[in-house]
Amino acid sequence: MSLENAPPEVKLAVDLIMLLEESDITPDVVLAALEIVRRDYESKADAVTGPVPAQQPRKPQIK
Repeated sequence: MSLENAPPEVKLAVDLIMLLEESDITPDVVLAALEIVRRDYESKADAVTGPVPAQQPRKPQIK
């Protein structure tokens, strides 16, 4: 599947990954920031559609 035909969430994910990789930010910082963003957007989604079932946050993998 080409990115041109990919769903919008895949296109956004690719853009975010590229931005984060270009910024040379450590994975732990990225994951912490993404957790903040996830909570923020879950709150926004709750306001529109009602609560979303909670997911367990993933622990960073040590490489």
